[in-house]
Amino acid sequence: MRRSSLAITTCLAFVCVAHAAQASLKLCNRTSMVLYAATAASAGSEIAVTGWTQVVPGACSIAIKGDLAASAYYLYARSSSATSGAPRAWGGNTELCVKDTNFALRLPGPTANCPSPEMSALGFAALATHHMRSWTTTFREVPDFDSMKSAERAGLKRLLRDIGAGTTALDSSAGKTVDAALTAFRKRIHLSDKASTGDLFDALETEAMKTAAPIGYSVCNNTDKPIWVALGQKKDNVWMAHGWWQVAPGACARTIAESVANRRIDLRVEKSKGVALVSGREKFCITNIEFEIQGRQNCAARGLAEAGFAETNLKGSPGFAAHVTGNGLASSTTGTSK
Repeated sequence: MRRSSLAITTCLAFVCVAHAAQASLKLCNRTSMVLYAATAASAGSEIAVTGWTQVVPGACSIAIKGDLAASAYYLYARSSSATSGAPRAWGGNTELCVKDTNFALRLPGPTANCPSPEMSALGFAALATHHMRSWTTTFREVPDFDSMKSAERAGLKRLLRDIGAGTTALDSSAGKTVDAALTAFRKRIHLSDKASTGDLFDALETEAMKTAAPIGYSVCNNTDKPIWVALGQKKDNVWMAHGWWQVAPGACARTIAESVANRRIDLRVEKSKGVALVSGREKFCITNIEFEIQGRQNCAARGLAEAGFAETNLKGSPGFAAHVTGNGLASSTTGTSK
């Protein structure tokens, strides 16, 4: 439910090549950052937009399976909100609507005027696939790493640094200090030695999100089951409630992207339909399907349900991350833009 496009620093280069193996659009990450990509394909009179595909440093992910038969393809990628420093992104001039959480949309065409308040427009780049059935795009940093393995190593070091368990240098050297930090991290979270590198990146990113508080309002799911999130807030002197965001176990969803400094946000979290995990004294109108509702009075007369929300203390910070455990709302993190 983003109200404005994410402020970004464009610093990623890319290389596109034809690929002769299994037909697909493949995305490869030769940077030190975990990336999330959204893709779009022209489908008749519509554009199908899908996101987000995770691509960890030193690895490749399939964003679109099968022959690339559409007339045009588009791509946008951004760094994980757990990454320290200013947000990084790669895109272009084609405005398409996205959601902050995983999504699949069909749009009538490029537009900056998204049809739903939970969407926002981002600039996608057109991919010149030359009508090949397969295509690979590789994202790179400046200065470039000499190999995918070097990028993987630098990515692990970056996340170790972000959780306070590593050095500040982001080169790809394989020092004993980094190995020791990774071993200690695996032991602390009980991650098996047989876990994949992707699992290790997921665990490090989740840990980094616990301390990251980028501008906006995020909700992190520290339980082992999916949760559903709704927000209540006062904007332009009008009380409004929005929902639902589904947040997977161990994941975080940024529900508001702009600064929340000097604002009040109320939170409701359900672990299954109607079963509250986080609630409180503040009453808002809701439904059991996706909603945006103005006003918080006379819910029943309007054919709506009334539910309790908990006020979250943002402490005047522009960024806030609410952490939800099996026992409800845990201690949360405030901060400036990461």
